[in-house]
Formats: sequence, structure tokens, C-alpha cells
Amino acid sequence: MQRILAFAGSSRSGSWNRKLLRIAVSAAGEAGAEVTVIELDHYPMPLMNEDLEARDGMPEAARAFKRLMLEHDGLLIASPEYNGSITPMLKNALDWASRSETSDERPLSAYRGKVAALVSASPGNLGGLRGLLVLRMLLENLGVIVLPRQKAVPEADEAFSEEGELLDGATDRAVRRVGRRLSETLTRLET
Repeated sequence: MQRILAFAGSSRSGSWNRKLLRIAVSAAGEAGAEVTVIELDHYPMPLMNEDLEARDGMPEAARAFKRLMLEHDGLLIASPEYNGSITPMLKNALDWASRSETSDERPLSAYRGKVAALVSASPGNLGGLRGLLVLRMLLENLGVIVLPRQKAVPEADEAFSEEGELLDGATDRAVRRVGRRLSETLTRLET
């Protein structure tokens, strides 16, 4: 069974991206994947700093996040857009996970062989699309295969019911398709 690590780049209570993630995760699970959902704010990390790393080593929260990445085959990320880019919390976590902990550890070991799927929700008209472009570029630079199908949900402040479900059926199907496609792709790569 393929294992997917799923997280949102937002820690805000009521986050649209956390709601969106739950929908994509549900579809990935229905397609046969084992999905682990985490909250990045449960892994508080100082800003990536090589001097701090040289002095103290990798912080325990960063090490725990990196271990989770190493244990999973795929990544399902819901990324809000901050000023046309990704959130500082998400970037920092991805930076820490890119670091080698020992001299014999293969560079970018937490990213090699991974497949990722991306979704986003934003109150703007583009739905966080500009942030997804930045995230796609970053992940591909780290060696991740990022699936071409993604979904950005515009006007997110009006897109969800009080229960956290998407109001528009076509949008809901598109988000579920992203989660399902990740699970299916990982299964195909395994065979």
C-alpha cells in the first residue's frame, strides 16, 4: 500500500486549505492509499539557519518532520498563497527537511523518489495559483515529481459550507480527482 503524507501550509484556525486538504485526502484514501495527515504547527521549527544547524544540529521538530517524509511515498500539500508565493512556515519546513544530518546521508534524501500533488484555496480570483507555481518549482528543484493536475479554488471565503464541504460540485470533483490521481500514480509506480 502506498503511503501519502498530507499537510497544509497554513496553521490558521478555519483555514480553507486545511478544509481543502481533508477533501483531497478522503479521495486518496478511497483510492487505496494510506494517508497520514499532519499539522505543520505541531512541528515548530526555528528559521533555517546554517550557523544554528552547525552549533545545535537539526532541531528535533525538523528531524521528526523529515522522518515522516522519509517514511512516505507521496506528498499531498494544500498551500495558501502569501503575496504570490508560499507561506513562510511551509518554506521553512521544506528547507529543514532538505538538510543532510550526517556526512554519508544522500543529499535531499527526504525528497528523492517522491511524487506530490498540490491544491490551493484563496479568497482571490486565482485561488492561490501563483503560490502553487512557486511550490511546484521548489519541489521539482528538490527532485520531487509533481503531478501536472492540480486544483486552485478561487473565492474560498464563499466556497465552503459551514461543515467544510465545497459548495460547487465540479470543484469538489476536481479536488477529489487530485487526491485520487496521486494514489493511482503511486500504485502504478510501485508495479
